[in-house]
Amino acid sequence: MVLTEKTQVLIVGAGPAGLVLGNLLRAADIACVIVERQSRAHVEQRGRAGFLAPASVRVLEENGLAKGLLAAGQRHDTCAFRGEHGQFELHYGERGQREALTVYPQQLLVADLIAEFLDRGGDIRFGTVVTGMHDLDGGAPSVDCLGPDGEAYRLCGEYAAGCDGQRGVSVRQLPAGAAQRFRRYHGVTWLAVLAQAPPSMEAVTYAVHDRGFAGHMARSTTVTRYYLQVPRGEDPEDWSDARIWDELGTRMRTGEYGALREGPVLERGTVDLGSAVSVPMQYGRLFLAGDAAGLISPSAAKGANLAIVTARTLAAALTDALTADDQRGLVGYSDACLPRMWHAQEFSHWMINLLHGPAGDDEDAVFLRLLQRARLMSLRDLRSHQDYFAENYVGV
Repeated sequence: MVLTEKTQVLIVGAGPAGLVLGNLLRAADIACVIVERQSRAHVEQRGRAGFLAPASVRVLEENGLAKGLLAAGQRHDTCAFRGEHGQFELHYGERGQREALTVYPQQLLVADLIAEFLDRGGDIRFGTVVTGMHDLDGGAPSVDCLGPDGEAYRLCGEYAAGCDGQRGVSVRQLPAGAAQRFRRYHGVTWLAVLAQAPPSMEAVTYAVHDRGFAGHMARSTTVTRYYLQVPRGEDPEDWSDARIWDELGTRMRTGEYGALREGPVLERGTVDLGSAVSVPMQYGRLFLAGDAAGLISPSAAKGANLAIVTARTLAAALTDALTADDQRGLVGYSDACLPRMWHAQEFSHWMINLLHGPAGDDEDAVFLRLLQRARLMSLRDLRSHQDYFAENYVGV
């Protein structure tokens, strides 16, 4: 290493978790450096989830991080479900806690958080690869960095936060036995499509079909996210624009409910629906947040929301430790976050079973598809099921 720099908190990853954490630490006048592998342009254009729960909005608003979403976010309070049973709408904003989601594309939120972090005097290193992490269980954790121009240096801090996802260096640096990783692949793969096309319906629409699940989620007045269930290992490039729109039309039953507003496909890629939870979410002076701590399937739109609220919890604990020498929040960080994490995982798993039935004509597959239909009918007809959906769909 040709140079060693020091700060108070090292943050690896500039997603929602790392950026919210960095902003809250800067608001408390705590020095921190965010290291991000990708370029700023890539991070600010990377399409991800767009649904923010009321708790997340409150965290952002209370900390001066919600200017963009309050100006341009759109209230969302209705889901529609289509299938051989017909179509029904669930106005979840009128059920349960009587709250709604805010639709605000994650890349816009990330751009807002980056700008605010820099305005608060934050230090963020884009295009920087972390090649190693050291002394995580000691008194001065450090990360070895390789900058965009090839310069190598070491950053030292009092604490480190791993906010770089399941495949990031933070998780890989955990010693064997330091944390137990609970994982599950749910047997479902989605083709995720971002189309330059206005939304075709006002509500988020979940379509259940014997060819597989399809979903419609508005992102803006000109861009819409669609999902198609496909076999695992499917090559996204095998799906031409025409094939995508044709399959969406079939599964969303456009012959019954009207044509989709079509447009060029901007992005296409596959997502294997999987879950992972790290227990505990900490090792020594390294604390995991966001997807690094717990990966959740996109079926229930919980990923960004968990990232925001866990970052808020970690920021408060780090602030207490660094300003008042109070370690209680850090010691109890995992215990504070894991119940919320497992609750979100349970609802995500419930949503997966609600929307996806197994293929095949064997006895077990037919039985499970009939159970899936019964779940949908219960959601359509029973107030108690509607309240359960509403409280969990908007809650974190």
